[in-house]
Order: sequence, then structure tokens, then C-alpha cells
Amino acid sequence: MGIYIFISIIIIIACILQVLIVLVQNSKGGGLAANFTSTGQSMGVRKTADFLEKATWTLAVIVLVLSIAATAAIPHGTEEEASRIEDQINNAVDPTAIPNLPTAIPDQGEGQQEE
Repeated sequence: MGIYIFISIIIIIACILQVLIVLVQNSKGGGLAANFTSTGQSMGVRKTADFLEKATWTLAVIVLVLSIAATAAIPHGTEEEASRIEDQINNAVDPTAIPNLPTAIPDQGEGQQEE
């Protein structure tokens, strides 16, 4: 169960980063990249947009792979739970069986009193 929780926390962190990166981008080509208009910068407008796009796709793939890994790491029921289910199956009443109703047989000794 520990690995499942660990993977789930990493998925949540990756999703939060994904949301932040998408919010930084601008659908019209602006966003964070629009602030870097200087021509002498080593990381210009185009490189910033490329980085944000690559980060978006990378985080999307990470979330996908971690989700598949999380389904493989889901903790399954213990043996005790399986035995309870088997007990219920074994003790199940057949619905087509004729019920056995209790019959009252009068006691022969009580009806006759000795004098």
C-alpha cells in the first residue's frame, strides 16, 4: 500500500505542475514567452515557448505512465477477506431447494396420565 500512496502523491504533484505550466502559456503565442523580447538573451521567446511545450508533453506522459503504474500497485484484498467470501459462497442457501419446515410431533407420554 505504501508504493501506491507514493505513486499517487507523485501523480498529484505532476498534475499541479501541469496546470501551472499550462496557465503560464498563452494560446496566442504570448504568455511567459512574451516577456522575453530582448534579442541578446540566451533563452529567447521561441526557446521559452519550446521549453513550456516540451514540459507540458513530458508531464502528460509522466502522469499517464504513473497512472498505469498505480493501477498495477493497487493493494489487493488480504487472504482473510478472500476466505470470508468463500465462506459466504459455501454457506449460501440454494434458492430452488424445498424448505424444511419444523413439524410438531405431540409427545405420546403427556397425553396419558397414570392413575
